Amino acid sequence: MVEDKMFRERTASRRDAQPRARVLQSAVPAARKLREPLQALGFAALVLGSVLLHWAVSLMDPGFVPQAGVSEEQEAMIPPLPKTVQLRRCGYCMVKQPMRARHCRVCQHCVRRFDHHCPWIENCVGEKNHPLFVAYLAVQLVVLLWAVHIAWSGLYFEGSWKWLKHNIFLLLSFVLMVIFTVVAVLLLASHLYLVSCNTTTWEFMSRHRISYLRHCETENPFDQGLVRNLWRFFCTCHLVAWEKMYFQEDSDPV
Repeated sequence: MVEDKMFRERTASRRDAQPRARVLQSAVPAARKLREPLQALGFAALVLGSVLLHWAVSLMDPGFVPQAGVSEEQEAMIPPLPKTVQLRRCGYCMVKQPMRARHCRVCQHCVRRFDHHCPWIENCVGEKNHPLFVAYLAVQLVVLLWAVHIAWSGLYFEGSWKWLKHNIFLLLSFVLMVIFTVVAVLLLASHLYLVSCNTTTWEFMSRHRISYLRHCETENPFDQGLVRNLWRFFCTCHLVAWEKMYFQEDSDPV
């Protein structure tokens, strides 16, 4: 009697498990069918975001110094200087250059907190568009990594000339995307490092030629710590008043 009862219970449990298994088996293909369009929409959204960021960074003002010079409010922030000290003027456009500004010969303007002139966006990267430029690099890197994954999943390798003939364009696209991905990784990593130190590409590469840095040896006078540097770069919208003069302990302008 006991054995018959146990047998009936096992049989009933198997019967209950079969419908559940059928439901799970039918749910897996449905989930896969739903995942594919969602992945396509996600990839399209990333590509669209990358294009919009590219347009924004390339079309916006990177921080051009006005040709008319500084405003009265900015002029009031500049402390009085000895008559023997003259403010630095740009040798090309003759404007009073704020600290960390540099003249771009391509754009024909002085740019506040100049980083570099980027041929990808055909614009300078400066104080106003540098955060968006870093965001553009991050989104572009995600798009490239996703594209590399798609290209890799479409490749199936066979050691024959026929296979190479039919897959040569896909293989070349994969190689090019890998190269672009490596470039994007290096660019994003270098800019994140520079941002974390509160320095720019121009200051990092030309430190020995810049008047306010060449006497500082390895010290960076703008570094305020990792957290504060990142916060001020990504989370603050106001411009820094670089029109103020910075002085060393001996009261000489830096």
